[in-house]
Amino acid sequence: MRSVVDLMRTMGLSEEVVARTSRLWGKSAARNGGRTHLLLGHLLDTAAVAEVMWDRYLSAALRARLEKVSGGRGRLWFMWICGIHDCGKACPAFQALDEAESPPVRATGLTWGRLPADRRQRWRHDVAGAALLRPRLVEEWGSAESAAWVWPLVAGHHGTFPSVQGLRPSHREVQGRGAAWGEVQQAVVDVFTRAVGFADLADVRPVGALTKAEQLALSGLIVMADWIASDSEQFEGIEDAGEVSLAGARRRAETAWKRLGLRGGWGALATPEGRLDPLTGRLGVVPRASQRELVERAWVMPAPGLMVAEAPMGEGKTKAALAAAEVLAARFGLDGVFVAMPTQATSDPMYEQVLAWARSFDPDLEAQVGLLHGKRRFNPTWRRIWESQRTGPSGAGDGQRTGELDPFDVYGAMEEDAAYGMPPATAGSGEWLEEREGPARWFLGSKRGLLTAFAVGTVDHLLYAATRTRHVMLRFAGLVGKVVVVDEVHAADIYMRQFLLEALRWLGQAKVPVILLSATLPPAQRQACVDAYLSGALSAADTVCPVPEPAGYPCVTAAYAHEGAPVAVSSPDVVPSWRASVRTRIGWLPDVGRDGALIASTVNEELAEGGVALIVVNQVDRAQAVYRALLESGFAGRARLLHGRLCSAHRAERTEECLRLLGPDAGADRPERMVVVATQLAEQSFDVDADLLITDLAPADLLLQRIGRLHRHSGTPRPAALAEPRVLVTGVTAGSGTGPRFLPASEAIYGRWALLRAAALVTEAAGPLEGATSGEGGWSIPADVPGLVARAYGEAEVCPPEWDEAAAWEMWRAQEVERENKAAGFLLTRPREWGAPTLEGLHYAGSRARSEEDLDAVVRDGKRSVEAVVVRRAASGYRALDGTWIGVHGEVVDEAAVGRILNGTVRLPARMTEAAAGELGPLPAWASHPWLRYARALVLEEDGAAVVGKDRVSYDDDLGLVVERC
Repeated sequence: MRSVVDLMRTMGLSEEVVARTSRLWGKSAARNGGRTHLLLGHLLDTAAVAEVMWDRYLSAALRARLEKVSGGRGRLWFMWICGIHDCGKACPAFQALDEAESPPVRATGLTWGRLPADRRQRWRHDVAGAALLRPRLVEEWGSAESAAWVWPLVAGHHGTFPSVQGLRPSHREVQGRGAAWGEVQQAVVDVFTRAVGFADLADVRPVGALTKAEQLALSGLIVMADWIASDSEQFEGIEDAGEVSLAGARRRAETAWKRLGLRGGWGALATPEGRLDPLTGRLGVVPRASQRELVERAWVMPAPGLMVAEAPMGEGKTKAALAAAEVLAARFGLDGVFVAMPTQATSDPMYEQVLAWARSFDPDLEAQVGLLHGKRRFNPTWRRIWESQRTGPSGAGDGQRTGELDPFDVYGAMEEDAAYGMPPATAGSGEWLEEREGPARWFLGSKRGLLTAFAVGTVDHLLYAATRTRHVMLRFAGLVGKVVVVDEVHAADIYMRQFLLEALRWLGQAKVPVILLSATLPPAQRQACVDAYLSGALSAADTVCPVPEPAGYPCVTAAYAHEGAPVAVSSPDVVPSWRASVRTRIGWLPDVGRDGALIASTVNEELAEGGVALIVVNQVDRAQAVYRALLESGFAGRARLLHGRLCSAHRAERTEECLRLLGPDAGADRPERMVVVATQLAEQSFDVDADLLITDLAPADLLLQRIGRLHRHSGTPRPAALAEPRVLVTGVTAGSGTGPRFLPASEAIYGRWALLRAAALVTEAAGPLEGATSGEGGWSIPADVPGLVARAYGEAEVCPPEWDEAAAWEMWRAQEVERENKAAGFLLTRPREWGAPTLEGLHYAGSRARSEEDLDAVVRDGKRSVEAVVVRRAASGYRALDGTWIGVHGEVVDEAAVGRILNGTVRLPARMTEAAAGELGPLPAWASHPWLRYARALVLEEDGAAVVGKDRVSYDDDLGLVVERC
């Protein structure tokens, strides 16, 4: 084993330089488990981790790209770029940070004068590294272009990319003055470069350049390698440079990788033998025509690209997408999949589906499927897989280690890499160092979820990767190397769509295959997605490639770059739906009342002979009123209420019950008479089958989504009176000459123009609002779906002239433009800078979000809402919502109690956000608990209510959170 000291001497460095370079510290004893770790030791540790990542984590596609740009030395080059990241710690600004570590450095002759005390003038070591490396790369590579895309990778490893102007020190002392500092800075770079295997710095020069999107992914992988190598429990400090060597770092990295249980996904995924094997063999389905079409397109697409699958609700799009993902991954060298769902509620069932799919490749892959949303700890399957092995040999439960899962941790501190998501080393922590065969807890840290090989989560995680936020590169690295599937893509509103389109541009440039799924995608949105992806694939800001009109519905659109040109193709032949179109009767139920009485009485009439009704309304208060009226009317059957103001436990229980009783496998469990009253939660990925639908008016595409829950499953027994699917549209009444009168909440959510267009289309089928309640007309579902959606969002007027559609459109369009412009301030790149070849200056206006909660507000428009944990005040203390005694101050006795407390989490109305932020906080005993210290306790007094701001709130086990103005 040749140490770095031996290497420096063979390189002919003076003993003075050897001594100085050998004393530079990279991790202080105070923050590194009590042992100093030398700078060269940390650089080599990171390089060694990168080497393991190359062999066991990076996708074949990314390895191929790195091989190409490095002239066939991809592994070595990846090690170098990951390890060199911290070379900037060889400067006074960093070496002076720790009072115990700096005197030995000074004693070698590396001195400095007075340094700025103002934090705003601090010279960050990531920027310092780029400042010292950039001129050397230009000089020794003889290429300013090559240096231009490499130095930002060093400058950005703490989460933001500065401009080249930012590489100028704020104070002349911070970078190091005099020959001694220049010699030692050169030595750090040269010694590390030689240690990993290059002849010299000139030998490192790449022969090509990665695209900007590939650079962003590489930057994220550098951060990943750095964070792993910064774990003092795995990489204890080495204070003697004579013990620092690449061989030693390799042993440490190998051991750490095993102990942490890290791994990639498929590795080398074999190409399926039969073209439909991913459907018939792995998923065990009898392929429907639309499913075959998607998989066949995946086989023939000549390059990674975008696929848009449009098919009716219940057609099996997600299974087809998983099968297509297998084909794309095998063909193009991808290593995993990310499935993005519109909501937390839709993510859970998809998680179960992806788990079963991953197990079909290898049972061990079950432990590599992450669930990415804030309520995952309430998913029993996730808890079984990810938390069952979180007990050390001593039998202790989560203990202090739970801090590792703190979702509010802020990583990448400027000072000494202080917070990499690793808790401070404590006595006895070694019990966690045994090798792990289960899931890697490392992936559970904030911003790391997408780095798991297979992930299911809300679409927000995809959108986060398109925001100009801190550590965006880590999120993006989790997407590159995967196939990305986005379900219910139509659910993204105009604001969220800006981030989706930005993500598609970056994914297109990174050659990441993307599959978008929708039953009701307006043609303009399809075109926008295609153009965005192709703009990225061609690195051109304004690519427009008209999508051919599909031959029918279902259909698949494929878009990709081929030989430098954009290509977009759609299904040329009619693809039959798996079931024939059925006439769905449409009728009006004019009602904008607040008491829900008319809807309740209508349900009683319609279900007189039995049956299942689904009621979907646009507001929680209205859902509660309808449910209350239904119970008061003496409804003779089961009634369930489902909305967003239920506590986590009740919402999960009711969702599971509805799926069990009304889902595809209900069988004999299906009730004879049942009503489900729901808000928009029932609109997406809610696989229930209703005999009758009563729905508030909504935009046409969302109305059709709700109709997708009607007569959804074949073979379901139904009462004779409900043998034909029927929809009653409510939430609207006949208005004056200017058009219908809508519920104020509906108009606030969707805008008047979209509701007018939907009302006009319903009127064509159901007749005029005045007096029309039964409805003899109807729509042919699914055959009419694409035409209805196209007309709803097309340019031709569909409303009667007296409805004044033009004025409504002007107002709607002005609001849409305003929302587009609002989103633009948070997008990862400005349109005019999309063509820039490097990451330099990417964070030109800061990182824009400081926490995950802030990030949610970035990608979702509208008034921000917050969550609170409902607890009840009892004599001498508190009880959880379910009655569990939690002590005088909210004491947490074990993790089971934490779960019971958090089961009472509920989302407050947006109008309460400001008051809740100012008035609600954690209970006293929660302050030190990682899961509870940020929770807002909503304490219900002994009368069952609390006053927050101007609202009186209570919690009813049936109704959920009830909010009334004081």
